[in-house]
Amino acid sequence: LLFPKQWYQRRVAITAGGNLIVPNLNYSLFEEWCVKILDEMHTEQEEKGVIWSPSKMIKRMGDRINNEESVLYWAAKNNIPIFCPAIIDGAIGDVIFLQSYRREGFIMDLAQDIRLLNTSAMYAQKSGMLILGGGVIKHHIANANLMRNGADFSVYINTAQPFDGSDAGATPDEAVSWGKIRANSKEPVKIYCEATLIFPLLVAQTFAKHVFGRKKDAKKEGNENERVENVE
Repeated sequence: LLFPKQWYQRRVAITAGGNLIVPNLNYSLFEEWCVKILDEMHTEQEEKGVIWSPSKMIKRMGDRINNEESVLYWAAKNNIPIFCPAIIDGAIGDVIFLQSYRREGFIMDLAQDIRLLNTSAMYAQKSGMLILGGGVIKHHIANANLMRNGADFSVYINTAQPFDGSDAGATPDEAVSWGKIRANSKEPVKIYCEATLIFPLLVAQTFAKHVFGRKKDAKKEGNENERVENVE
C-alpha cells in the first residue's frame, strides 16, 4: 500500500492508522456518537451511583451500536465481557479527555476489570489463550492465567521476534517459566504470521467446521424425521 506524502494527507484531512488510511471525518463522527454514551453513563453515575469500568463501557457501546457486523454488538447481545485495559490510549481516550472539560467528574474504575478477568481465569475448569498480536493484550491475558497456575491451551499469532526482549516476541516457553502456561499443557504454539491472514483460516478449520458440522447434522436429522412422518 503506497501512501501519499504526509503533508498532503494532512492537507486533505486523512490520517494513517498503521497501514490503513482513515478520513478525519471518521473520528469526528465517532466522537459525536461516543459523547452521547459518555453523557448517558455520567448521568447514571450521578443519579444511580454506577461506577463504570472499561468492560461496562464497552458493553454499553455494544448495546447502542445497532450494527450486526460489529463484534461489540454480538458480545453485548450474548453478555460476553470485552476487556480493554488500555482503553484511554487512542480515540476513546481522546474523547474522554475532551469530555472531562465539558463535564467533570466521570469515573472509570480499572480495578473492577482486573478482578473480573483474573477471577474468570481462576475459576475456569479449563483455560485457553488464543492471542492475536502482542503488547498489553498478550501480557494481560497471560497474566490472568498466572492466577490459576497457567493456561491449559495456548496459541500465539504475531510477527514479533524474541531477540529484542519484547513481550510480543516472547515464546510460549517464556510464559511456562512464569506459570502463565502450565508445564504439562498440550503443545503451546506460536505462529509467526500476520494475524488477519492466518486467523480466518484457523477459524475455518476449527471452530467454524465444528459449528457448521453440528448444524448440518441437525438439518440431516430433521430431514430424516420428516421422511419418517411422511411414510407414517
